[in-house]
Amino acid sequence: MVLNKEYRICMPLTVEEYKIGQLYMIARHSHEQSDSGEGVEVVENCACEDPEHGPGQYTEKRVHLSSRLPYWLQNLIPKLFYVTEKAWNYYPFTITEYTCSFIPKFHISIRTKYEDNNGSSENVLGVSPIELKDLAVDFIDIVYDEVNPRNYKEEEDLRYFKSVTTGRGPLVEGWRGGPQSGVLSENNSWLDPTVHPIMCSYKLVSVSFEVWGLQTRVEEFVQRCVRDVLLLGHRQAFAWVDEWIAMDLSAVRAYEADMIGKTNEKVAQGKAKGTPENADGKAAQHKEAEGRPEAELTLDHTGDEVGVGAAILSAGDSEETAAITSPSTPRNKSWFSWS
Repeated sequence: MVLNKEYRICMPLTVEEYKIGQLYMIARHSHEQSDSGEGVEVVENCACEDPEHGPGQYTEKRVHLSSRLPYWLQNLIPKLFYVTEKAWNYYPFTITEYTCSFIPKFHISIRTKYEDNNGSSENVLGVSPIELKDLAVDFIDIVYDEVNPRNYKEEEDLRYFKSVTTGRGPLVEGWRGGPQSGVLSENNSWLDPTVHPIMCSYKLVSVSFEVWGLQTRVEEFVQRCVRDVLLLGHRQAFAWVDEWIAMDLSAVRAYEADMIGKTNEKVAQGKAKGTPENADGKAAQHKEAEGRPEAELTLDHTGDEVGVGAAILSAGDSEETAAITSPSTPRNKSWFSWS
């Protein structure tokens, strides 16, 4: 069994603008969310090819996050483990898959399509009619949905943020329009979007954890974590718009390459320490976590993407034929399965 959800996240940007913004956001967010020894480590970044979507970029990352898990889950796994993220970017379509170094039956897959609308398109990711009947659609509001208090920053609060460069913002309630906005006009019809441009990230998230007794709890927990990260990542992408809006692809590639190097160094330094001092620190975190509600313990280190995916550092620069191809189309078992 696979737990599927579709998330729709609107932003006051165009799809073409977000091509730059999401690369900037991923690189910066990954660095900010990485601690010494825990965070995002990029292990491969190269060109790839897909018969349907054409040339793209493949990225493989290791997300080190063992101490970030809820306490009840830490008891079941080794102290040190990592999640592998494999992403294929054929913008405006991307595929991202997650597997765990310790739990082979744990899979997360995310298929994303970006469109210039307010989330009004139906089934843009081609879900089968049978799966579509049970598919829950969740509209994420980057302005008014509550972000985890740990991640709240006043300068990133889009109720008050106004972009100096673009003049966009602040975003008022009902800014997305449509039934998902929850705001009606005087004649009880749904309002149109109040901001232009507007785009939507459509994300089909599939979670599978085939372990008896834990499957439902873990799959629901992971979906909550994914939602938290999607909210934060898209929120930050617009809050940082003045820093990336003037970049072209070569500029954001250079920024990304610099941040990847810094993030890998940051993670490697902590891994090299590997001392009892670190273990004591984790033990202290475990003790503190015992009294904390599960909802506060989210997988924020998966925030380097969870849905947006790969970097485009060298797209078009490689003279060699891409040897890496994206996953095949959905299969009966689960479309992202490696078996």
